[in-house]
Amino acid sequence: MRGTDVQQAGMFSYVSLESRVPPDHPLRGIKALLDEALAGMSRDFERVYSQEGRPSIPPERLGRASTLQILYSIRSERLLCEQLDYNLLFRWFVGLSIDERIWDHSTFTKNRDRLIEAKIARKLLRRIVRKAGQAHLLSNEHFSVDGTLIESWAAVKSMRRRDGKDEPPGPGRNRAVDFRGERRTNETHISPTDPQARLYRKADGQPVRLCHMGHVLMDHREALAVDVEVTPADGYGERAAALKMLDRHPSNKKRTLAADKAYDTSDFVGDCRVRQVTPHVAMQITKYRDTAIDNRTSRHPGYAASLRIRKRIEECFGWCKDGRPLRKMKLLGQQQVAFLTTLTVGCYTLLRVANLLARPAPA
Repeated sequence: MRGTDVQQAGMFSYVSLESRVPPDHPLRGIKALLDEALAGMSRDFERVYSQEGRPSIPPERLGRASTLQILYSIRSERLLCEQLDYNLLFRWFVGLSIDERIWDHSTFTKNRDRLIEAKIARKLLRRIVRKAGQAHLLSNEHFSVDGTLIESWAAVKSMRRRDGKDEPPGPGRNRAVDFRGERRTNETHISPTDPQARLYRKADGQPVRLCHMGHVLMDHREALAVDVEVTPADGYGERAAALKMLDRHPSNKKRTLAADKAYDTSDFVGDCRVRQVTPHVAMQITKYRDTAIDNRTSRHPGYAASLRIRKRIEECFGWCKDGRPLRKMKLLGQQQVAFLTTLTVGCYTLLRVANLLARPAPA
């Protein structure tokens, strides 16, 4: 017998969101790891929130919502709040009941400074990395490092002279200016919207863009990103950022660090050896210069293995730029860019750790 198409909504619902999510849904493992990490940061949240006044949106919920935005490549907080209103899966992940009202999208902007002050993104990444270490997913001996350009939201055409000679006469439309033949450099021009962004060209024949530079330290055992750093795109920050991330991961054991040809300098190789780190850097040999890597490093089979495994760091960059914040950063200022970059890399590591923990044990 054919059923009747009755569209009258029920007055009450007795089905929980927990029962709506399949037991084998991938978000279950991610939510368990994320909730464990956020629970350990309760004191950090308390330090940046006042003990008086009206209760705010719980920062744990904002953190889960931002994680969803990155995982599902949602382009804005406005669209995220719209999906939180009708998507039961998203409500379950964030911790909202089916009847709770969704906050305004401006809540993310108002609370982002608090999260940056508490260094929530970096502490979240550290806790996920610690969980991976407890599950024996890290070697803590063999690493790779690399950098990538993060395009700023500011436009090159909006740059102004540092001496103020080309400032517009007043509010309203900008005056007509002929830029033909004018040379723009970081020393003579600056972006008024993102002053910390720098003009950078990736290679000859490539366009010049306003960029920041992100750096990632990857462990070789499971290709997990264990640290991240953001520097100005000046062409010299890669090596300094690599040493800074190494110093944040001290060890009494001898370690190796794989990198591309941009790190093949005598200063960087010497700084690595001082830290008891063997530099497995790709050799750059030209008619103008010689490599800083000698036979005592390149003769070992581990050197070739490191150069082969180091290419997996591009998987992290590719994931973070596939419709996600590292493709084109929508926040301005290096501090906010560093926060969102660290959070994005942390979500990548969170996803990888959840998948690795969910894989069946070998027979």
